[in-house]
Amino acid sequence: MDQSELHSFLVLTEELHFGRTADRLRLSRARVSQLIQRLERRVGAPLFTRTSRRVTLTALGVRLRDDLEPHYRGIEDALARAVTAARGIEGVLHVGFSTPLAGEMVMKATERLRVTHPELAVEVCEVPLSDPYGMLRRGEYDIQLTDFPAYEDDLTRGPTLLTEDRVLAVATGHLLAGRDTVTLDDLAGVPLLTVEGDIPDHWMEHQVPTRTPSGRPIERGPSVTNFQEALTFVAGGKGGLLAGAHIALYHGRPGIAYVPVEEGKPLGYGLMWRSDGSNRAIELFGRTAREVARDMAPADPGKPVAS
Repeated sequence: MDQSELHSFLVLTEELHFGRTADRLRLSRARVSQLIQRLERRVGAPLFTRTSRRVTLTALGVRLRDDLEPHYRGIEDALARAVTAARGIEGVLHVGFSTPLAGEMVMKATERLRVTHPELAVEVCEVPLSDPYGMLRRGEYDIQLTDFPAYEDDLTRGPTLLTEDRVLAVATGHLLAGRDTVTLDDLAGVPLLTVEGDIPDHWMEHQVPTRTPSGRPIERGPSVTNFQEALTFVAGGKGGLLAGAHIALYHGRPGIAYVPVEEGKPLGYGLMWRSDGSNRAIELFGRTAREVARDMAPADPGKPVAS
């Protein structure tokens, strides 16, 4: 069995996209397709269903992934431990997280690493809302689990690990507070809080859009620098806040209603690290985080789910 076939297969099961798989493996799309086809011939049946718009696992592909991954990751982890022991690497991996949901996932990955790789110490800290990438760039974090979209030329972005629907947080006295759901066009009726700081334009437009899908302008509310400040402004009727659905669980408080947004792109989470800073510890954390994300997938599709 060619290891490159297995590696390509497992990466494609995560990405479900030949282009992104090719980028991660640093291969051409044609080479990835060739490896997958070769593995499918070896198995004797398709492992993926391919259309012009999406790639999905077949039932056989799901079974092979579930059967194969623990053994493949076990081999990788065994080699990683041997390399670590041979190099005598002892140090601290600094990991940042952007939201409570990301923090929960980071802590679960950290606890798992304490068992599987006790030689690696992991320290965890929250990423400032007003400076989402500054501490990573300055080397204060080695890697961080952050909310997407994220397109930074000097930072490497891993695959999306978690996705969740979004909610609109408004004061309980607001006209939208009593609704079962809202649409993105409803945002024309509420000023959205914005974030003050070194915020990329693409991130700001996703979190605080300036127009609805139909083209109506969305008013900008006051600027905030941290999440608690934002919740205080929302409760005081100063504006609304678009956020991941998990905040209704982590930040339930008097004076705020969380209304599900029934359309639009979901909020995604994934790992980012400096493009020149990848090392074995970062790779270990990335693999562990992917395992944790899969374990965290709930049965309720309306809650945060693993990709």
